[in-house]
Amino acid sequence: MSKILDKAKQWLTATFDAETQAEIQQLIATNSTDLDDRFYKDMEFGTGGMRGIMGAGTNRINKYTLGRATQGLSNYLIKNIKKEQLKVVIAFDCRHNSKKFAKVVADVFSANNIKVFLFEDLRATPELSFAVRHLGCDAGIVLTASHNPPEYNGYKVYWADGGQIVPPHDNGIIANVNTLDFSEIKFDANESLIEVIGQEVDEAFIEASVKNGSLSKNVDRKNLKIVFTSLHGTSIVSVPDALKKAGYTDVHIVEEQRNPDGDFPTVKSPNPEEPEALEIATDLANKIGADIVIGTDPDCDRLGVAVRDLEGNMKLMNGNQTMVVMTQFLLKKWKNEGKLNGKQFVGSTIVSTELVNDLAANYNVETKVGLTGFKWIAKMVRDFPELDFIGGGEESFGYMVGDFVRDKDAVTSTLLACEVAALAKQNGSSFYKELLDTYVNNRFYKEHLISITKKGMDGAAEIQKMLSDMRNNPIKGIDGEKVESLSDYQASTRKNLITGETTKIDLPKSNVLIYRTKNGTRIAARPSGTEPKIKFYFSVNTSLDSAENADKVEAELDAKIQRIIKEMNLN
Repeated sequence: MSKILDKAKQWLTATFDAETQAEIQQLIATNSTDLDDRFYKDMEFGTGGMRGIMGAGTNRINKYTLGRATQGLSNYLIKNIKKEQLKVVIAFDCRHNSKKFAKVVADVFSANNIKVFLFEDLRATPELSFAVRHLGCDAGIVLTASHNPPEYNGYKVYWADGGQIVPPHDNGIIANVNTLDFSEIKFDANESLIEVIGQEVDEAFIEASVKNGSLSKNVDRKNLKIVFTSLHGTSIVSVPDALKKAGYTDVHIVEEQRNPDGDFPTVKSPNPEEPEALEIATDLANKIGADIVIGTDPDCDRLGVAVRDLEGNMKLMNGNQTMVVMTQFLLKKWKNEGKLNGKQFVGSTIVSTELVNDLAANYNVETKVGLTGFKWIAKMVRDFPELDFIGGGEESFGYMVGDFVRDKDAVTSTLLACEVAALAKQNGSSFYKELLDTYVNNRFYKEHLISITKKGMDGAAEIQKMLSDMRNNPIKGIDGEKVESLSDYQASTRKNLITGETTKIDLPKSNVLIYRTKNGTRIAARPSGTEPKIKFYFSVNTSLDSAENADKVEAELDAKIQRIIKEMNLN
């Protein structure tokens, strides 16, 4: 406790402004337990950059932690990129303080003689990824906490290729940040180096999105009735324009959720992964007889899709299902156009559905599988310039089409989802029927995710203990099936628990464990990189003889997943 108090008292010095000092003084004076959580560690870069609760302290998002990260990044850029004029672009979302924080970050870059392009107002994260290359920048920053609760904000760093930072740059930047004292941050802006941007980049981004997301000729886009919700986020400034430019005219926006608002007043969580977040949109869809519902998260990189099932009821797709339909559509399209020649690939992650791998194999296309987080898919595109990237996704409602954006992109993915739905409708099918046909022709895969929140210092220790127990005392059986292998991405080993044989995993180290049975039942466990959570991913599969039996088979797979959850004492 004395160590934490000493750390907190450093924030009472002249380095910090009066408002910050007053906030810390109050916490010390009232002996607040909140002081521990604010100072027990420094804010870290995770899979999604730096993300946390706003407020004063080393473990909070504030002017100083953002300033320190930016000063460290500036130092790293100056040291490693020998250019007369370094350039960065900055975007921000709808959250409280995002605009203010974006200006703080711009000030620090400019104070370090780095040219800054700063978006005039909130913009979608994929537009920031696009803008990095469009403007020839060396790095990009977006101020966002994605779908986290209202008290959060964050800072994502992009490299010159438009992808989020990966090794060695991430570790290099962190090393620069960690050696910095807060007194070394240069906050005095050089305003002449800050250029406000907007319309020109918007138009180029929308045009590229339409080109990459509207791939079919002779599609009756006017015949698709769409309900769209931005969930109070940034997508309102790009998705409606993109749909209009692509030729979709029957678009109904959820008015109650149209205005950007960091409090997200109409939802418990602004996350399209949660069925509740799309409730108002699906209600509207039922009222007007819409074909498809699309909802995006606050920074517009994830999308939730709801479509009509065989009985005509709205059904929310999970991220794996949307990814499967989109990937199958793209593969078929590439084949029909004679563009597959063995030099293409699709991207996925270790916790996403393996059905995507099967689909690609049907077309003799490779699936490259990376760690969780879209930065690894962006890295694949960069690492294999001789190969064409068809598309890629992850289970957490993210997808990327083509390589003009190097991050998950809900703008282009919205267009692609609508393209699939419009073409299917025109051919007497539907988005959902396309999914079921894919299951019949391959296998019916069902995935499920559980997130367990463990807050604060004790929570972090609890999460580590849960993973340690799973690592050191391997599960022998899953729902009556013998466990065949345990993949430990921290140790970079895959051990066959039946033969004892160990093979090497050729991916960067990551605190992820994946158990697998001979039948392909999988359990994956990992701590979140950006939230105080441990996540468990379940995947089961079986054959499906006809679309008409899908509900029955899905119920059986759901029951199997629930038995596994109970077996692991996670319910």
